[in-house]
Amino acid sequence: MAHFTLTCSWVGNYCSCPSSVKLRVKVAQIFAPKFTMRLFWTLILIVLYNGYSSEGVNSTLPARPKVVNIGCMLSFNSLVGKITKVAVEAAVEDINSNPDVLGGTKLNMTTLDSNSSGFLGIVEAIRFMEKDTVAIVGPQSSVIAHVVSNIANELQVPLLSFAATDPTLSSLQYPFFVRTSPSDMFQMAAIAEMIDYYEWREVIAIYIDDDFGRNGIAALADQLAKRRCSISYKAAMRPGATLDDARDVLVQVALRESRIMVVHTYPSKGLEIFSMARYLGMIDNGYVWIATHWLSTILDTAGPLPPDEKENLEGAITLRTHSPASELKQKFVSRWSNLTRKAGVTGPSGMSTYALYAYDTVWLLAHAINEFFNQGGNVSFSKDPRLTEQNSGSLNLDSMSIFNGGKLLLDNIFKVNMTGVTGPFSFTPDKNLFRPAFEVINVVGTGFRKVGYWSEYSGLSIVPPETLYSKPPNRSSSNQQLHSIIWPGQTTAKPRGWVFPNNGRQLKIGVPNRASFREFVGKVPGTDSFRGYCIEVFTTAINLLPYAVPYKLVAFGDGHNNPDDTELVSLITAGVYDAAIGDIAITTNRTKMVDFTQPYIESGLVVVAPVKEQNSNAWAFLRPFTPRMWCITGVFFLIVGTVIWILEHRLNDDFRGPPSKQVVTVLWFSFSTLFTAQRENTVSTLGRIVLLIWLFVVLIINSSYTASLTSILTVQKLSSPITGIESLLNTKEPIGYQLGSFARNYLIQELHIDESRLVPLNLPEDYARALKDGPSHGGVAAVVDERAYMELFLSTRCQFSILGQEFTKNGWGFAFPRDSPLAIDMSTAILKLSENGELQRIHDKWLSGIACTSQNTKLEVDRLQLKSFSGLFFLCGLACFLALLIYFVMLACQYCQYYPNSEASSESSRSGRLQTFLSFVDEKEESVRSRSKRRQLEATSVRSIDQDASVNGSRIDRSEIYSNRVVSFGESV
Repeated sequence: MAHFTLTCSWVGNYCSCPSSVKLRVKVAQIFAPKFTMRLFWTLILIVLYNGYSSEGVNSTLPARPKVVNIGCMLSFNSLVGKITKVAVEAAVEDINSNPDVLGGTKLNMTTLDSNSSGFLGIVEAIRFMEKDTVAIVGPQSSVIAHVVSNIANELQVPLLSFAATDPTLSSLQYPFFVRTSPSDMFQMAAIAEMIDYYEWREVIAIYIDDDFGRNGIAALADQLAKRRCSISYKAAMRPGATLDDARDVLVQVALRESRIMVVHTYPSKGLEIFSMARYLGMIDNGYVWIATHWLSTILDTAGPLPPDEKENLEGAITLRTHSPASELKQKFVSRWSNLTRKAGVTGPSGMSTYALYAYDTVWLLAHAINEFFNQGGNVSFSKDPRLTEQNSGSLNLDSMSIFNGGKLLLDNIFKVNMTGVTGPFSFTPDKNLFRPAFEVINVVGTGFRKVGYWSEYSGLSIVPPETLYSKPPNRSSSNQQLHSIIWPGQTTAKPRGWVFPNNGRQLKIGVPNRASFREFVGKVPGTDSFRGYCIEVFTTAINLLPYAVPYKLVAFGDGHNNPDDTELVSLITAGVYDAAIGDIAITTNRTKMVDFTQPYIESGLVVVAPVKEQNSNAWAFLRPFTPRMWCITGVFFLIVGTVIWILEHRLNDDFRGPPSKQVVTVLWFSFSTLFTAQRENTVSTLGRIVLLIWLFVVLIINSSYTASLTSILTVQKLSSPITGIESLLNTKEPIGYQLGSFARNYLIQELHIDESRLVPLNLPEDYARALKDGPSHGGVAAVVDERAYMELFLSTRCQFSILGQEFTKNGWGFAFPRDSPLAIDMSTAILKLSENGELQRIHDKWLSGIACTSQNTKLEVDRLQLKSFSGLFFLCGLACFLALLIYFVMLACQYCQYYPNSEASSESSRSGRLQTFLSFVDEKEESVRSRSKRRQLEATSVRSIDQDASVNGSRIDRSEIYSNRVVSFGESV
């Protein structure tokens, strides 16, 4: 039960009580009898309220201890151990000097030396557990962390390490391990990003073969694989490696292909590796050395290096954990020299990022312990029953106890969100630090320079990552940037990243030993050498490379049958050959196995079949048009003639007369428009419009007919019942293909041609024999093969020809293993050959032989189809229809005007009305107008008689007056 003391002071008429709930009771009310009970219950409520905190912690919380024991495990003899010991001691001192941090509780830190030994690490961990330690800062080494983490799991004591960067320590196996600095997983992601940025594909990893080195390089391999890169060689060194061991490893590295070195080791071993590499001439042009953050630690803490060591590191790249600039960081850095002097540190003692993270680690633990106490946590320990049951002898294992509040403290550690000297400090759900970032450092001259940054959020950049956090993440390749780097050899040109391995082994290159078309590739009889178009392209291109490539050409095939190029390519994947050259087509299936160079010749599949000359005959003038085209053209001549006759009949005397004459006129006018020699003139507007459109159609048809007929009569033609691959698909006739070619699989799998129709052919003579025999005599209807072969085949065989277009687009290239840099360099060389004309010269040398004597012949051109002129006929037909529609509408209006309803209704029958309309249509428009005018005059005369009779009152019979008027009118006329 918590005790509560209420101290009040009088202020005027009020009693002021200094508590979390302000209570003022008027004096008059206090002394009033009826308010005595109310005052009593008010005081009770105040007591109860102060028994509970505003954060929900019960008043029964145990009193905080005056001291909390924590441990610190470092390697005092190491460079990192020296400076981090100063940092953690400074953090404990700062925390203890500020009672607001732990509410008066102080940290009692015991620092022990693990001496970089896993065994000593276990001993020191046991010593900590004998002193009721609630948490351990450290250990410094990943190897020791693996061992001590098992003890921490058993005794539930959080282990906070700022230097054990092994990514596997974050696994579920070690729940009480807390890494308070960026994991090597992120450092390796930064290195992989740089490898991809500079378009390198393979690296060599040099590392210490322990938990720290192995797991770090495994993380690098994973990150490289995400970017289609890889580690080509792992150069492992034992933890206690000597200079001789380093020399032996580097000699093996020098014999390898890649020149990208990633060194992941400890500071002391790293300098020895670079020293030996310098001795072996490996710090020179063409090499790239990337060191993990061990090198930046040396540069930051050791001060100016001796000239010889500085020369060993010339052009190297390293990473440094990035911490944004802040006032807290600046204050701590300004105190550093005083702190090291006070701690009595001897030797190099510069500030490094390890010291910053060590300082923040202690503060992180302090905030977690404070929250632990706020939540009612109690520092208590209990015996581990499994240890007490063991007969430990003199080991005294039963002195170690389980920290009962370990899980609560661990949870509070991961929930801390603070701002330290390293910047914002918090954890992600996977227990890694939030938004890790690194600086990219280039060692140059007498110092080093910062060339960029890497962050998990934005990748590579030349601006601090914290300036990009307010923007959407952009990991596109165009947004990845670094400043220029001075590489080993004092050059700014990006190294190629690889050379041909100098291990005395030649490239074993497979070459198809062909039985046919040896102009492309063929083995010289009696020797192991090869000749041909493909071979000369390869040798010319490889001579353009800026380095020597020793190779040996190995025949694939027996020389009697053409080998299967797909099988040759698959042997590269199997490791039998290092490359393959020759007439190897680039296909989808093959690109899944190997990388091809830039194609050096285009060659798609074509159809070759026998052709025969198309001789001229007496009816050659009918061949330009198809029968359907002839029929439709003739019908339109008659339609247009008829339409013109209808439109002109009532206006034009040339289109009037006896029926026989009018029929002749229609026929004559229709067909005379073909020569624009019609003698009849059109006078109606609609007729002229229709005629104008029709003459345009006739002009197009006439020009097309003339051009086609000229071609038929003047150019020699070749004809074949096969027009291309489409016609072969519609038949069941046999098809030939080259033995070993990809054409067989393509025809079966892609075009779904039955396998029984395919006939393998080996030699050009087999092609010619099978095509001549034809399907009826055991031959083939056509041969499907690549254009390059067929052009060579047809150069001396004029009775065959390529029919239709290429139905695939392929090229020939040289095959190399996946991600081989030699494939890229060879592609560049082939492009140079193409640009300077050398590739064409080689083509003309090998493939431009004696051409066929009838190369000016052409395959029979397709006849002019109706579909080519359907648009013109449609426009002409539409014009005729609209002209007739307008004409008949105008005619109906005219008929209604000249034959009113009253007169029309006097007709006896429909046939009579129809006869009247047809007579009106056949009648010339001028006659109709004259009769209408005469009727109008008669109507006017009648109205005049009626007016006279009404004015004079005459009784003369109206009919008589009318007759007189008619007589007088006739006389006057």
